[in-house]
Amino acid sequence: MIDKRILLVHAHPDDESINNGATMAKYVAEGASVTLVTCTRGEEGEILVPELAHLASSHDDKLGAHRVTELAQAMAILGVKDHRFLGNYRDSGMMGTPANDRPDTFWQADLDEAAGKLVEIIREVQPQVLITYDEFGGYGHPDHIKAHQVAMRGAELAADAKFGTGNPWEIKKIYWNTMPKSVVEAGMAKMKEIGSDFFGAESIDDLPFVKPDEVVTTVIAGEAFIDKKMAALAAHKTQISVDGPFFALSNNLGNQIWGFEYYTLVKGEKSKNVNEKGMEVDLFN
Repeated sequence: MIDKRILLVHAHPDDESINNGATMAKYVAEGASVTLVTCTRGEEGEILVPELAHLASSHDDKLGAHRVTELAQAMAILGVKDHRFLGNYRDSGMMGTPANDRPDTFWQADLDEAAGKLVEIIREVQPQVLITYDEFGGYGHPDHIKAHQVAMRGAELAADAKFGTGNPWEIKKIYWNTMPKSVVEAGMAKMKEIGSDFFGAESIDDLPFVKPDEVVTTVIAGEAFIDKKMAALAAHKTQISVDGPFFALSNNLGNQIWGFEYYTLVKGEKSKNVNEKGMEVDLFN
């Protein structure tokens, strides 16, 4: 195994496959160590499988346990062997919903307490690269925002010899997930051609995770791993429909959308290994 270690911090099961499925599969195939930390079990998620509707939080409240099994299947497909939950934090639900106020939710967790749990993992795994969301959590979900806060604070505290136990560890490079405006515009145009929309958006301005191309520093070409990414997405069957927009995009755009995953480097030195647009093509130097 090569001496490359990546840590990803995500909010719910399925977020990792949507954002980084190809990246994880690619680096696993290259022999890197990939560790995924998921902050909640997604108890408040919607359920797209009618026969599993009883698992909802408003009924049996057993969706979280089911999504754990979906995540395990997705990780097996991508080849990721080191997956952990941050603790026993509950899914906080969409912003502004009553679920936000439950004391056991991730949104209500003390920041340094949650970050301290991540520090333990960082000091054990010693990743050179951390991947998480931007400060808005991509689209404003409270658990995504909190995952960003915990990841960034955890990275800070892990490097502080005065905090906690174990040897300090400084993560060299930190990335935030992103999508460049030009790529999404092309996707929206293509979907309109076939009479469909892009995740219900009428305008690109309706998609908060879209960023100007100039702030996108890095692209990972994972065309060879599209099949694994789509299979991992399909494993999250309560959340992602094979008849839904993810697979419609795959069928109509293929490599253009799912074959490439984009990032903004927010800490560390940009690699000299760049493409014709000046974007990094490797998360490591």
